[in-house]
Amino acid sequence: MLNKSALVYDDLMQKIDQEVYELGTYLPSENQLCQLYGISRETGRKALGLLAENGYIQKIRGKGSLVIEHRQYEFPVSGIVSYKELAQKMHVTTENLVYSFESPVALPVQAFASLGGEVKPVPVTAIKRVRIIDGEPDIIDKDYILTSVVPDIPKRAAADSLYAYFEGELGLDIAYATKEITMEPANSEDREQLGLDKGAYMAVVRSVTSLADATAFQYTESRHRADKFRFRDFARRTK
Repeated sequence: MLNKSALVYDDLMQKIDQEVYELGTYLPSENQLCQLYGISRETGRKALGLLAENGYIQKIRGKGSLVIEHRQYEFPVSGIVSYKELAQKMHVTTENLVYSFESPVALPVQAFASLGGEVKPVPVTAIKRVRIIDGEPDIIDKDYILTSVVPDIPKRAAADSLYAYFEGELGLDIAYATKEITMEPANSEDREQLGLDKGAYMAVVRSVTSLADATAFQYTESRHRADKFRFRDFARRTK
């Protein structure tokens, strides 16, 4: 269960995303937050501290908490967020088109080193999806999930949200992921699925996702149209 400061942070974050508190305006003062949420000043400070740490506000001495530009690009590399969760947050119309679903198959050779295992046939469920955003195919996601961890994946989960199935139905504790980004020429599969011309480029994000017990169970290759890809993150200097 979330503590009070986390609940206040979540509510303020949603209101910033929904532009209840607009860019360039100030949040209610600490005293006003105490009255609005029925909390102590220390709880309010913790909530504001989380907003500042995550790039939603900048505290201005003598003035208050200023709402600053914080949105990451549409599909952020930092953090572990499902596509469905992010699409809902960004208020875009999306559709998943599953064009390949195989299980079990051998894990692709390029993923062996990423998963830290020996080069041997490791059975996985292989799912390939096109992400259609506002009616236009923009991303290809290729997911390879170890059958030793997830023996069976219903096709409905692939068409909706794998993470909702992993966490909500199976109770898996997904903890962290390692990621790398490269720029590569579009291959024939990219061109066919996304309707690209020869000479197009892709921003490719490869990631290995692990559970809380450090078990690496998912290898993902996410191929973004380079003309639609924009990496943007928020970094705060710590002293």
